[in-house]
Amino acid sequence: MARNTQVPADHDAPPITKILAEYVSGFASRGWNDAVDHEAHRTFLNWLGCAVGASRHEAADAALAAVAELQPAPQATVAGRSGKVDMASAALVNGITSHTFDFDDTHLKTIIHPAGPVASALLALAEHKGMSGREVVDALVLGIDVACRLGNLVYPEHYDRGWHITGTTGMLGAAAGCARLLKLDAQQTQMALGIAASQPVGLREQFGTMTKPFHPGAAARAGLMSALLAAKGFTSSPRALEAPRGWAQVVSTKAAWNEATDELGQRFEISFNSYKPFACGIVIHPSIDACVQLREQGVRAEEVERIELRVHSLVLELTGKKEPADGLQGKFSVYHGCAAGLVFGRAGEDEYHDDIVNRPDMVELRRKVVATVDNGIDEASADVTACLKDGRKVHVFVEHAIGSLQKPMTDAMLEAKFAQLAEPVLGAGKTRQLIAACWGLGNAADVRELVALARP
Repeated sequence: MARNTQVPADHDAPPITKILAEYVSGFASRGWNDAVDHEAHRTFLNWLGCAVGASRHEAADAALAAVAELQPAPQATVAGRSGKVDMASAALVNGITSHTFDFDDTHLKTIIHPAGPVASALLALAEHKGMSGREVVDALVLGIDVACRLGNLVYPEHYDRGWHITGTTGMLGAAAGCARLLKLDAQQTQMALGIAASQPVGLREQFGTMTKPFHPGAAARAGLMSALLAAKGFTSSPRALEAPRGWAQVVSTKAAWNEATDELGQRFEISFNSYKPFACGIVIHPSIDACVQLREQGVRAEEVERIELRVHSLVLELTGKKEPADGLQGKFSVYHGCAAGLVFGRAGEDEYHDDIVNRPDMVELRRKVVATVDNGIDEASADVTACLKDGRKVHVFVEHAIGSLQKPMTDAMLEAKFAQLAEPVLGAGKTRQLIAACWGLGNAADVRELVALARP
């Protein structure tokens, strides 16, 4: 069989690997306004709460058991656990736990979960090196900026192809952030990005399994190792992102080069981060929000004849599991999400336990949800009508769900979410201390003090 040896077109690609490297290495500390800096602290708080909350999950147990086979040196903490492992393994496991509940942050333009790869790598490295909280916050803002800008460059074609974009951009954001922490110069940072570009991880086929949260963990580890290699003189292509057979043109048919560089240093993608009130895929949130509102209007599950749900096609493509077998699959079922919203008035991690997903009344109710595609409805919206047994109909349209940029979670909501996740692991007193430490991260002389609070 003849092989296609044609090299992809260069499309006048700018030297974005070099541009981003110079940006990350040379940008001023706290070179942004207070709103951006506050968003970085919100992102860190949300990430750490998710990581601690899932630290006892069987996925964390399995990952730590595998890591132990390597006999790691005790360099860095796995949040929510008492022991230490090497920093690469800590980055891996914290990345896994931060995404296990599907409760982490979301950059809505690309549906990247940026903190999982970036913060997991940064905290492991910063703990080992005894770095300041300001260094971590700076690296977090810049690392997330790189990951999400590159996501903007290839989304949605890259995602539609079947790549899990959190993993395939996360290693680049983690590499950028770790390069910043290590104070690498522009050329070394360029090499770190190039090394990371050869390590995209994540297939959408894995959604609903433990391998989905493995993606941000593996990306965190890959980005950290890329920066460490570059610091020791390891080399890569200086055009690894933009070259005809570089990252962007290999993983996507779209390469909007301007997305990587427009308003660089003026617009920060962390400003467009959002946080989940519901522990499931972001496209389910409008439907859950609508069903919570139905409950607040007095609709009860036992009164329901059927629930008519109209959503964008992407909702059913991503979360169309009608009969989820367990909690992980339930996170990809808009049917279960609707049932949880109506029955409980919420959809936190507790509502995705295996026993809840398989509870007879929940199974019965989700089978009454009739979902139809209406591409006239935005991906971020949902139209829900409860048809009741007495003939009444109660209608709710959600244009933007709670947790969106238009209706963001408040700081108090984020603290309550953190407490709900962390208190079963750390206890109430230590959880309150850790929340305060997260808000004060930018002023911390040594992140090890915060990390110590994350150990039970």
